[in-house]
Amino acid sequence: MIDARISDMIRIKENAAPGLASGRARLYVTADVLALIRGSSALPTQISYLADVPLDSRGKLPKLKKQRVLLFARPVGNKPGEIQLTGVDSQYLWSPELDARTRGITREVLASDAPPAVTGIGNAFHVPGALPGEGETQIFVKTATGAPISLQVLRRPGEKPHWGVSLGDIVDPNAGAPKPETLAWYRLACGLPRTLPDSAITAETPENAQAAREDYQVVLRDLGPCT
Repeated sequence: MIDARISDMIRIKENAAPGLASGRARLYVTADVLALIRGSSALPTQISYLADVPLDSRGKLPKLKKQRVLLFARPVGNKPGEIQLTGVDSQYLWSPELDARTRGITREVLASDAPPAVTGIGNAFHVPGALPGEGETQIFVKTATGAPISLQVLRRPGEKPHWGVSLGDIVDPNAGAPKPETLAWYRLACGLPRTLPDSAITAETPENAQAAREDYQVVLRDLGPCT
């Protein structure tokens, strides 16, 4: 991830830009590096790359020269001055909010206790409470590293369901839901299946299995879409 300022750009003719989507232009961009937010190797003070940018409503190029941008990119072979954007929309206009969010997520990714990628659901169970409408569901999540993640959903009569996530072997009854746009939120919102698999609740009674399914949907609705 690179913090840079565009110093120059040249539009490439469409017949020399294979795979260019309609409504976009391909640019050869030169930019001055302001900071390397994350990377495996040092960068020179100036870099170049190709970027497919959307045209405005009049079919004109956006005014990008001298603009500060955040780039998500990878190095190009043995060419230290060249990078390749990781996707079509991997160049963003810089803002204090985007910069802070990007650096915050980077710190989370590099932390020793970073939440791992979610690969599925292990098992789940529901325990009814003593009162009608009371109960607790626990859902154990599979991860790419094998590190444990569990979800807990508590229901009390007359109250909105409360859920939380525990990262580790110990289930924390006081855990809350992850904040939006954190790494933990991303792992769950983008990794959890859209429905609770039947294989996760085979040992439950039909009533408890249905309660677990409903509590799982509470989690998904609260997380929101993977954006």
